[in-house]
Amino acid sequence: MDQIILASASPRRQDFFRLMKIPFICIPSLIDETPKPGLTPKQIAEDLAIQKALAVAENITQKEFSQRQCSPYPPCLRENSSEENSPKWIFGADTIVVLEGKIFGKPENKADAYQMLKQLASKKHEVITAMALHNMLENKTDCRSVSAEVEFAPLTEKEIKWYLDTGEWEGAAGAYRLQELGACLIKSIKGSPSAVAGLPLHDFYIMLRENGCYFEA
Repeated sequence: MDQIILASASPRRQDFFRLMKIPFICIPSLIDETPKPGLTPKQIAEDLAIQKALAVAENITQKEFSQRQCSPYPPCLRENSSEENSPKWIFGADTIVVLEGKIFGKPENKADAYQMLKQLASKKHEVITAMALHNMLENKTDCRSVSAEVEFAPLTEKEIKWYLDTGEWEGAAGAYRLQELGACLIKSIKGSPSAVAGLPLHDFYIMLRENGCYFEA
């Protein structure tokens, strides 16, 4: 299938791309992820996803990419790339956690992660993952978002400390990772588990198909 530039450094999204056998090149956008004021949580997630995709698009063209022949990027950030298979697509995504109207992004440090987990314990919260697929040839972007409800189990101080010591909170919205040991903290999920993990696979598949980015498993 068509090669995609993944505008994200997320190991989880890279794992999902590998699972789906999607040829990709990872070029993190490195944008400022501070939410714009006045937006709803859904709008914030979608805005950040679009910003990530367009930030990469602004700094690379099909011609420039072909000339570079992937050389500026370490081999570990390339999957099934080739000179003949120049990317047409850029994919950006963003995941946010929302508790009672308050947005939890990535914790700044361990103390911040502690406060997030403390607040999430015993409560239900919403996880929103937005996806932006940018067509470089047609200069158009399709953006969609998926939400899921996650209920945390009660957490003791000892359990919070144990989880913080795993280090999984680093770089994770809401300070936990569902697809790893963070699953031990979750009582129930309503909606797409993969959306909580950072990429709603069914919706992503439909998005690729409807945009003509042909998927071959």
